[in-house]
Amino acid sequence: MDESQVVEPTNNGIQPENNAAPTNNPVDNSADNSKIMAIVAYFIFFLPLLTEYKDNDFVKYHVKQAIMILLVGVGIGVISSIPIIGWIVGMLAWMALVVLWVMGILNAASEKKQPLPLIGKYAEELLKF
Repeated sequence: MDESQVVEPTNNGIQPENNAAPTNNPVDNSADNSKIMAIVAYFIFFLPLLTEYKDNDFVKYHVKQAIMILLVGVGIGVISSIPIIGWIVGMLAWMALVVLWVMGILNAASEKKQPLPLIGKYAEELLKF
């Protein structure tokens, strides 16, 4: 192949544009962290109260809901200790409590301040902090 047949690519005098956005932009994660702490409250209710999110209204709301689930769980445990009838009622109540727990986690994940059915309204009334 001689040199007259070699074709080299050219850009016809046009400079390529570099419009790529920088990949390491600082992002404000405070809203995301409050959502995470609200979810954590349903697993370890006191942990968000030990962090800087203890004054965040959204996190406190879900901490109160989680404490109410815990209190109802203790009550169900007492009822479950009654033979036969308590076992049946307790088993059904535990299933309902697990559903409420999952609903609370989903509400926190979707950033909703929606009270849980049956027990959520008592969380705001009884727990004042």
